[in-house]
Amino acid sequence: MARIKITIPDNKIASVNIPVRITDINYGNHLGNDVLVSIVHEARAKWLRSNGYSEIDVEGTGLIMSDLAVEYIHESFYGDELQIDISVGEIARVSFELYYTIQTTRNEKIILIARAKTGMVCYNYAIKKVAAVPEKLKGLLAE
Repeated sequence: MARIKITIPDNKIASVNIPVRITDINYGNHLGNDVLVSIVHEARAKWLRSNGYSEIDVEGTGLIMSDLAVEYIHESFYGDELQIDISVGEIARVSFELYYTIQTTRNEKIILIARAKTGMVCYNYAIKKVAAVPEKLKGLLAE
């Protein structure tokens, strides 16, 4: 079976820390795959908030996730402090790609938990149509 392989761009724009809570643990006694997707969403929301934005208001434009890919690599456990590094891929007229490296440090060793990629589309909720990537957001993505 061919596995998804995600290559992370070198242009990291943010780093966010999120702890693994006891409620994030599944019946296998590790971080649930569905929770990892939520952690990616939380990391993106924290990055946006640190820049004065939210997913429904980036210079008057909303964001919709158009696709998601996750490459699970190692287990994560209760008590892990996850570091999520966010990088930028392609930027198009109405969309852009964000990449996520999710890792933790355990016993003084960095452990890569997963890599992920989201496609984000700019959207005007008032008129229900896609919108151009705002110039200020382009600037943040290019940092």
